Amino acid sequence: MDAQMEIRSLWESMQLWFNEESVSLLFSVVGILLILIVGKILIVVLRKLMGRVFSKSRKINELMAKFLLKIVSVIGWTFVLLIVLTQMGVNPAPILAGLGVTGFILGFAFQETIGNLLAGVMIVLNAPFRIGDYVEVGSMNGTVRDMDMMSVTLATPDNKRVIMANKLIWGQAIVNYSYTDTRRVEMGVSIAYDSDVGKAKEILWDIINSYPEVLRQPAPVIEVDKLNDSSVDLVVRPWTKPADYWTVYFRFQQEVLEKFRAAQVEIPFPQVDVHMPENVPVPGLDATVPVKEALKS
Repeated sequence: MDAQMEIRSLWESMQLWFNEESVSLLFSVVGILLILIVGKILIVVLRKLMGRVFSKSRKINELMAKFLLKIVSVIGWTFVLLIVLTQMGVNPAPILAGLGVTGFILGFAFQETIGNLLAGVMIVLNAPFRIGDYVEVGSMNGTVRDMDMMSVTLATPDNKRVIMANKLIWGQAIVNYSYTDTRRVEMGVSIAYDSDVGKAKEILWDIINSYPEVLRQPAPVIEVDKLNDSSVDLVVRPWTKPADYWTVYFRFQQEVLEKFRAAQVEIPFPQVDVHMPENVPVPGLDATVPVKEALKS
């Protein structure tokens, strides 16, 4: 008898739970979950389709493609959220209207964030660099590794990871060393006035011509650049591929030092010749003693 009563009580409880409101709530929860799942699938599929289109386009580089795909995700999830709100019985119109006022207020509070976002759009549209390019921005230089809606990630030559805000990058001069397939190496060499300039240039040409990394076109340049107080300055300008720049630069410095020493071409240091007449008195020295002897003592 007690068992029958317990079963009847359990059945009545289940009937109470499965009333009209509970079923409606259950369907709403299931509907929201389905919207989220279907929304995620559609966004993933759309990103893949657009990614394929971007990869085949010559006008859209990898950096621009990543940026645009992230914007697609943001817009897609915004629409999914609006549909979920509608499913919950919430009218999104007042919320959107309120967002206009809220957005105006938040615009002042998040000026830097909005500035970075807009700067990111300008970087994407103008494409001053691509993923893998070696760039210089202000005092910072490195290889572009990634970009999102707020920042650009650089890898420096000493393997540091630098994250720079888009607004900071767009507000400065951007030097892209990988923009073309060639890069000029700028090197200076100083020799003494007593050294043979022709001989020095011949040695420099031998060094440059021995490097397979140096391109024949554009042709290298080796000329006298300046006549300084203590030296004759020569400029050496070979062209290489961007990846070979530092190889040529560092190897050249060492070989110049070794071959100039072997050929007795003097690399000068700053010096000043002082000529002192014999009969001119020098303050602090005995006037009866010759100047040369006084200085020696």
